[in-house]
Amino acid sequence: MTTKLRYERPIIKKLESNMPNKFGMRTEFEPVTHIDNVSVNSLIEDFGSPVFVLSERKIRKTFNQARQAFETRYPRVQFAWSYKTNYLSAVCNVFHQEGSWAEVVSGFEYDKAIKNGVDGSKIIFNGPDKTEEDLRKAITNNSLIHIDHLDELYLLQDIARSTRQRPKVAIRVNMDTGIYPMWDRFGFNYENGQAWDALNKIMFSGQMDLVGLHTHIGTFMLSPNAYAVAASKLANLAQRVQQKYNHEISYIDMGGGFASRNTLKGSYLPGIDTNPHIDDFAEAITSALINSEYRPKTPPLLILETGRALIDEAGYLLGSVIANKRLSDGRRSTILDIGVNLLFTSFWYNHKVTPAQEFTSYTEDTVLYGPLCMNIDVIRESISLPLLNKGDKVVVHHVGAYNMTQWMQFITLRPKVVMIDLDSKPHVIRENESLNSLQDFEKIPQHLANFEL
Repeated sequence: MTTKLRYERPIIKKLESNMPNKFGMRTEFEPVTHIDNVSVNSLIEDFGSPVFVLSERKIRKTFNQARQAFETRYPRVQFAWSYKTNYLSAVCNVFHQEGSWAEVVSGFEYDKAIKNGVDGSKIIFNGPDKTEEDLRKAITNNSLIHIDHLDELYLLQDIARSTRQRPKVAIRVNMDTGIYPMWDRFGFNYENGQAWDALNKIMFSGQMDLVGLHTHIGTFMLSPNAYAVAASKLANLAQRVQQKYNHEISYIDMGGGFASRNTLKGSYLPGIDTNPHIDDFAEAITSALINSEYRPKTPPLLILETGRALIDEAGYLLGSVIANKRLSDGRRSTILDIGVNLLFTSFWYNHKVTPAQEFTSYTEDTVLYGPLCMNIDVIRESISLPLLNKGDKVVVHHVGAYNMTQWMQFITLRPKVVMIDLDSKPHVIRENESLNSLQDFEKIPQHLANFEL
């Protein structure tokens, strides 16, 4: 029995003989029909559309590549998983199983790390909004507290004085690394002496244990050299503390911000071809520390709070085509059941989108819209895609970072999140929302309980 070929209407397409697109006259596509040997169609059939899918195999592989990049270049390295990047417990526990500590920036994230079973001494507490209750809890649990501002420093001194406990602290340092705009709203500035002043206050108080120095110079950084500058400046501060107080800084925390393989909007070439590799960041940071003047008895522990670069490529968002339209200017548009409420990073990136089924060779520049009744619900402003029909499936790539923490319940309900384990078995790691799950948080005053229409 022969299968009837699908009809495609003939199209007249203008040939540009002078300047083709930057990749040549033709763009090649390959369908993504499986993720870790599990078919996209079966994932959507079993868990609904849209659905987030995470690859445990890819997470572990990426983490171990990053760890190898640093450990082959520096004797003492410790990763701390950035909870804000993706704080689903199953995701966090994969990193904890690989030996990663926890890095948190709120009381909520701190409690989540404790509930996940992370020992308090293996939690790094960052961020400007630590309440007195948060700080008391962190001190009692022997956690590493990174001081963000003087008000926090003075509050810690008061707590230490009243409880006779010695907090383990570091300061966050902001600095000029040649990247602009400079992130100077967090921590103490290096160039104007704020950081040195804070260190002196800590040492003179005698009530806290100064154990580390921390910086986080930006996000989605494309310049490894900026990290070399930052590492050199932190090493200089550590050297000054050693010279003045004969006190050794135990660790230097370089934060995160390493770029993933995503493509930033406005980029001429794909990020997978141009963004720095983890080895580039490792070489810059470790060389700067090794070549610095700071020479304690034991090399300081190098802590890395890498998030995006470790999880982005392990995440996929599967969805379906709702409809096709021609816009008034003649452009083709395709409406997906994936909106910007789920794919927040579509405001930053030109996400790679691939069909999940076979298709013909004809392609057309297309606008990809989500299902929301908002004009800003645009997944891709322009992407060359083959013709997609209603009901066809698509895969959006590199969505593991921030989408599952910055997503919004808006117009539509948030979907399931699935993780595929090392044996290619899918597991639901977060259930989809329902009307009941939302209304559980609502309360109706008695005088609004009834009405007549």
